[in-house]
Amino acid sequence: MDTRRFENLARRVIEELPAAFLDRAENVVVVVEDWATPAQLIAARADKKEGLLSLWEGIPLPPKITLFRRAIESVCATDDDIVADIVAEILVMAHYFGIDDDALHEMGTC
Repeated sequence: MDTRRFENLARRVIEELPAAFLDRAENVVVVVEDWATPAQLIAARADKKEGLLSLWEGIPLPPKITLFRRAIESVCATDDDIVADIVAEILVMAHYFGIDDDALHEMGTC
């Protein structure tokens, strides 16, 4: 999937999130990159780029969530999986509620 299509799918998921989440995440920027940089992998203590699907960076203003498109695609079978299962879980559950990757996998992440 090309970057523009992925961004559009992610944008649609964000627009469908509950109002309570959107109100609290008003100043958070969501960006899409293909893969994590070496510095991001180190900061996240990730072993490999395929294992890091997203990253919350709260120090620079505004706070930012980066979705790593290629990593997400590597664990999903279809476009619908990317939109419904991964992106929504990352944005709402993982970053908003602080759920780690192991817990996401236990919950049935694609």
